Amino acid sequence: MTHGDTHTTGTAAHGSAEPPLLTARALTKAHGKTEALRGASLELRSGEILAVTGASGSGKSTLLHCLAGIVRPDSGSVTYTGLRLEELPEKRLSELRRTDFGVVFQFGQLIPELTALDNVALPLLLAGTARAEARARAGEWLERFGVRGQEELRPGGMSGGQAQRAALARALVTGPKAVFADEPTGALDSLATEQVMTALAHTARESDTAVLLVTHDAQVAAYADREVRLRDGAVSPLEVTA
Repeated sequence: MTHGDTHTTGTAAHGSAEPPLLTARALTKAHGKTEALRGASLELRSGEILAVTGASGSGKSTLLHCLAGIVRPDSGSVTYTGLRLEELPEKRLSELRRTDFGVVFQFGQLIPELTALDNVALPLLLAGTARAEARARAGEWLERFGVRGQEELRPGGMSGGQAQRAALARALVTGPKAVFADEPTGALDSLATEQVMTALAHTARESDTAVLLVTHDAQVAAYADREVRLRDGAVSPLEVTA
């Protein structure tokens, strides 16, 4: 898939009359005396890849955490298919993160005691999938992200790039409606970045999955259909189309 293919498909998705999958309105969030978000708003649609860029400390990761229901904003709202995330109990938010949301952190955060295969299979097992089926599907996703032959390695025996690809496979194995990725290729070289982003973009198009990328890497942002810039905790009114 070329970058041009990505742009054409995604633009069509963004321009559709369907309501947004997820909408954030006027989010504020402070960490102690530091205001991370100051009225940030955005929309994310099914099948769309949206890049959130900005300087270090601009609030990008905090915004992602609010959108994924990991932290609650101090004020404002996050609406997902009619659900107000900030009003849901923690148990329901955890359930959404197992079924509807996939989350990838900068350093993967795989469970060190589990093999790559079992790390990827874990969300399926938690959802009640039979072990044999969960491991088979996990193997397919590891192969899709180029980690074939590493299934029985534990994170400590994998390179940073291999571990991050396994983390991406784990985020997508359940077929989520939205994936939130915080610097998902930070541990990868340029070739591996291209391979992973091509696979991620293809998966998003194929399954109509929304992807929100937090990145400082122009190579990664180039795969997005849209790019918004966070400045001082607010989304810039200038929206750049990739």
